[in-house]
Amino acid sequence: MQVSPTPKAPIKVLLCAPRGFCAGVDRAIQIVDLALEKYGAPVYVRHEIVHNKYVVESLRNKGAVFVEELDEIPDNDRPVIFSAHGVPKSVPEVARSRNLFFLDATCPLVSKVHKEAILHDRRDREILLIGHKGHPEVVGTMGQLPEGRVSLIETAADARQFAPKTDRQLAWISQTTLSVDDTQEIVEILEERFPTITKPHKDDICYATTNRQHAVKHIAPQCDAMIVVGAPNSSNSKRLREVGERAGCEKAYLIQRASEICWGDFEGVKTLGITAGASAPEILVEEIVEAFRLHFDVTLETVTTAEENIAFNLPKELRATPLVGETRPAE
Repeated sequence: MQVSPTPKAPIKVLLCAPRGFCAGVDRAIQIVDLALEKYGAPVYVRHEIVHNKYVVESLRNKGAVFVEELDEIPDNDRPVIFSAHGVPKSVPEVARSRNLFFLDATCPLVSKVHKEAILHDRRDREILLIGHKGHPEVVGTMGQLPEGRVSLIETAADARQFAPKTDRQLAWISQTTLSVDDTQEIVEILEERFPTITKPHKDDICYATTNRQHAVKHIAPQCDAMIVVGAPNSSNSKRLREVGERAGCEKAYLIQRASEICWGDFEGVKTLGITAGASAPEILVEEIVEAFRLHFDVTLETVTTAEENIAFNLPKELRATPLVGETRPAE
């Protein structure tokens, strides 16, 4: 007698949209790809171009060489690319002093924050940067000015305890990949304590971070569990997991690949939410969905909370060799 296979348990998968790559990440990866295409391998990249192991390994296999500092790069004519997170002003200065040919893949929205810091300093304002210590974006932003010119505010407690160093006008700026809610709490404390503090003309937290967090908030109350596809060193991915947890989904996991899934965590789950950080490629989302299809009877539903059509220009050195199908929107 033939035994019938055990039927798979049903699971509804709510797929967040938007998710995954933002315009800044897409641009940075294109810069490395086009540099390899135009100049050949090797192409050196200072720091991970974006915080995703799959992306970094894919580019490494094409001929990109990742380093942490410029002194790891030999004196030659090979291109050097600065990551999407931005770099301190000292880095391009060193590159110029060594006659290195470099391409800057800094996200234009991070560059906007750099310009704000420089402008506030020129106007003799004392600058507060809301962000996470040691994150490359924060290192790069603080490094636009001499040491001591920017004070880092990481938490609401920091905002309550901050004491101005001078009697100059205060101004705040922020890392682009923060929790919208956490940042708002910090800003409210600062603005209550220092009513004349200058704020950005336009929110420093980028559109992609905001949109992805909003999407997670929208579906989290409906989910028994949630997966954020992203790397453990990705700030925006970590924030998405935290947002999901706070928005009502107690079982929220940050996972890089399907091989990391602990299936015991999903026993009894009826509705699963899936999103991806801004540096996670869609192929990894597809991989995880397919893994769930092997274990469950999956019903897939895309939940769209925003439409994104933003793109950024490539560096002028690479515009002569665009990728097939690439459009060139204004900066």
